[in-house]
Amino acid sequence: MAAARNTGGRRRPSLAQLRAFVAVAEQLHFRDAAAAIGMSQPALSGAVAALEEALGVTLVERTTRKVLLSPAGERLAVRARAVLESVDALMEEAEAVRAPFTGALRLGVIPTVAPYLLPTVLRLVHDRYPDLDLQVHEEQTAGLLDGLTTGRLDLLLIAVPARQPGIVELPLFDEDFVLVTPLGHPLGGLTDIPREALRELDLLLLDEGHCLRDQALDICRDAGRADAPVTATAAGLSTLVQLVAGGLGVTLLPHIAVKVEAGRDGRLRTGRFAAPAPTRRIGLAMRAGAVRGAEYEELAVALREALRPLPVRVLGELNR
Repeated sequence: MAAARNTGGRRRPSLAQLRAFVAVAEQLHFRDAAAAIGMSQPALSGAVAALEEALGVTLVERTTRKVLLSPAGERLAVRARAVLESVDALMEEAEAVRAPFTGALRLGVIPTVAPYLLPTVLRLVHDRYPDLDLQVHEEQTAGLLDGLTTGRLDLLLIAVPARQPGIVELPLFDEDFVLVTPLGHPLGGLTDIPREALRELDLLLLDEGHCLRDQALDICRDAGRADAPVTATAAGLSTLVQLVAGGLGVTLLPHIAVKVEAGRDGRLRTGRFAAPAPTRRIGLAMRAGAVRGAEYEELAVALREALRPLPVRVLGELNR
């Protein structure tokens, strides 16, 4: 590696020095740290010492039995990790430019989509983009959007619009909500349920933080219901439909979830709303100006085609 430039009387740290220091900070053992990054122990010790000289601070306290980080080392280890992560991201972006649909793609997915769309997404990636290292992260919408804006995630599969600056959305489909009721409920199995029926129902919802909960509340408000129609809440849709099967109330499910969550339980019935039925829109979201934006747009086109067998209305590209 070329020598670091002299700036302000001090030599800039090299990446090798930063990697050595971060390895020691993580392992708190010189031999283990050297093995972790494939460096000899004398070379690693020399790299850490050179970094301390370049920075003008003591990073590591060495004793006969163990290695400790100094207060300065604790603070600067965070910065060093961030630098190395940024360099890794730079290399990933360069690889993506050289060879599209290769390398890592960190995809964030909301819980009310993941179980029902991931089989289609994973099959598509396996068949069409075999060199793409797809890494899936399931989180609620707020965490996913934060991960996208901070660079922790590359692409999201969420309900849109997200209404967040700096985000470009690629819509995939619209789908209707259906009403899930216990067996014997007067609305079970109907195909023309008026939205106004929601005013009087005991509606079960997901816990706070799920965008599907907010969508259900919006539907109730549109139907003229002023109060919060919550008799019980659940962390996931599977629990929610079990509460319905137990007779605690009714719930709203996105159509793609019905087969998995309610289709095989004889204690449940589903009803369809009269047109226009309440709907949600699902799409991909990426950072504005993302280097791999063209890849994500191509992936959106491929996904729309792959999703056509599902009970959804596939969309074209939305004006940005």
